Amino acid sequence: MTLRAKVAGVGHYLPERVVENAEFEASLDTSDEWIRSRSGIERRHFAAEGQTTSDLATRAAKAALADAGLEPSDIDAIVLATSTADLTFPSAATMVQAALGMTKGFAFDVQAVCAGFVYALTNANALIVSGQAKRVLVIGAETFSRIMDWQDRATCVLFGDGAGALVLEASEGDGSNADRGILSTDLNSDGRFRDILYVDGGIGSRTTGYLRMQGKEVFRHAVEKLAATAETAMGKIGLQASELDWVVPHQANIRIIAGTARKLGLPMDKVVVTVQDHGNTSAASIPLALSVGRARCQIKPGDLIVTEAIGGGLAWGAVVLRW
Repeated sequence: MTLRAKVAGVGHYLPERVVENAEFEASLDTSDEWIRSRSGIERRHFAAEGQTTSDLATRAAKAALADAGLEPSDIDAIVLATSTADLTFPSAATMVQAALGMTKGFAFDVQAVCAGFVYALTNANALIVSGQAKRVLVIGAETFSRIMDWQDRATCVLFGDGAGALVLEASEGDGSNADRGILSTDLNSDGRFRDILYVDGGIGSRTTGYLRMQGKEVFRHAVEKLAATAETAMGKIGLQASELDWVVPHQANIRIIAGTARKLGLPMDKVVVTVQDHGNTSAASIPLALSVGRARCQIKPGDLIVTEAIGGGLAWGAVVLRW
């Protein structure tokens, strides 16, 4: 018998405000065609005034719990991936815990920027297979609109706000790749590349700061590292890319998504793509894509999936799971 962390429920939440590409034309030297051709993005959602990351996360968490047929009292832990927490402390995860009415268990944030949800899944998996928790709510939530420089057309048109969540629960398997749940993980980071993607503010400077990115450098690292981490995660369990039903990548840029698929030798009809509707929602993008992919009837029970992401740090990783 092998203990696995199986997906029991999934859900997401997007703020009501939808921002089409054309809305940027009034204040920036840009156009809908320019944004689409370089990123694949057509629109994104922005949080309302006063709407926080924990608010979005709570909505997504409730949707995932409802999908799983569970109550907050059934959850042992919350792991929330975000780079845009409401406050310096306490964690956004504890705010979600309170908003859900949970009075037991524990909650904490994981900060690995766009790779945050992969890191959160890996941590939640470890909690379950080690026996420290039976059910874990894993959330990715961001309000990146709060850290955009609205004069920088190279970055401010790329990002959006949103949240997605999974409920993972302990399940017995036979130890084979046929088991449902998380089958393997791979995490990496390299702090030497900090300056190609970062926010120029923080506690040390007592400023919030804005997101700064060297787009060409990020692209160069992204395709190579995303394909490599996916292959490493699959290699740990003797899996070939041709056996996958779906790749659910971090939704940063359609060129990165397509380039990674080519490097893995997979057609785009095996890739769940949502970047056109949400933009880059950082740590929220993978759970959002999983939830939307399931709602579209793309992802079905028993499907074999690899999900991968890269973000500031640089930090990157992949998870192989059977839905």
